[in-house]
Amino acid sequence: MARIRGADRHHHFTLVCSTLNEVGHFARLDTWQFRLLKACVPGPYTFILHATRETPRRLQHERRRTIGVRIPDHPVPQMLLQELAEPLLSSTLILPDNPQPLTEGAEIRDRLEREIEAVLDGGNCGIEPTTVVDLSVSPAVVVREGKGPLQPLTAERGPGPRAL
Repeated sequence: MARIRGADRHHHFTLVCSTLNEVGHFARLDTWQFRLLKACVPGPYTFILHATRETPRRLQHERRRTIGVRIPDHPVPQMLLQELAEPLLSSTLILPDNPQPLTEGAEIRDRLEREIEAVLDGGNCGIEPTTVVDLSVSPAVVVREGKGPLQPLTAERGPGPRAL
């Protein structure tokens, strides 16, 4: 995945989980963090949390010991996660020569068929990224506004779109 994207060892990937219980195996969750996640997932959010000791170091931020996690609301990754019974490592498919992510299954197959074994085409989900929220700091910080609305985040912690 890193080779295809042209990403260096500092690139952060996201651990895609099927449930909050699964997230709790890889990330430490205080009560306020759990409540915030529960209000937002499944959905288009990525949360940065402190990793547990069970989390492999290669999945963690090198210095902060954090991990990005998400629980998608799309039925295709949810079915895949249920079938595999374990989380997946994920990244937006942005190739080194493209500013926009690849989102069409046929185009992905045409461009990468010699580098990947299969394409699971769940349909085009658009190019708007997830909303990224850093819950490893307090107050929590919206790192990137994206597809996930801010309302569930601010409703739990009070007003203000940036520091929650």
